[in-house]
Amino acid sequence: MLVFSYVATATPIYTVELLAWSPTIISPTLMTVWERNSTQTVLWETNNIPEEEQNSTGLLLLGYMENMSENLDIEHPLAANFPIVDGQVSITVPQNCDASRQCYCLFGDSGNASPEFVIT
Repeated sequence: MLVFSYVATATPIYTVELLAWSPTIISPTLMTVWERNSTQTVLWETNNIPEEEQNSTGLLLLGYMENMSENLDIEHPLAANFPIVDGQVSITVPQNCDASRQCYCLFGDSGNASPEFVIT
C-alpha cells in the first residue's frame, strides 16, 4: 500500500496594506428630529479621506439599534453611488419607518453609523 503525503505552505509574494476608512457623520446628530417624507441632507467629514479613497462612491442605509445590534435596511438604500468626497447627500426620509429612533450608516470602503436620532 502506497501512502502519499503532501505538505504545502504559502507565503505572500508581496505585502498588501489593507486600508479601512470610516467617514465620520456630522449630521444628523443625537438631537436631530426629522419628519417622515421630508428632504434632508446627511453630512460627513471629508478632511481625512485617504488618497486611495478619493474616487470612492458611497452607500447610505437607514437602520436602528435593538438588543445591542445594528439593524440596517440593506434592501432599500437611501442613496448609492454618490462621490464620497462630496461630504453630503440629500435623501427623502422614508414614510414607513418602524422604529422612531433611527441611525444612518454611511459606507465608503467601511461603514460608520450616525448617532441615533428621531423620525416623526
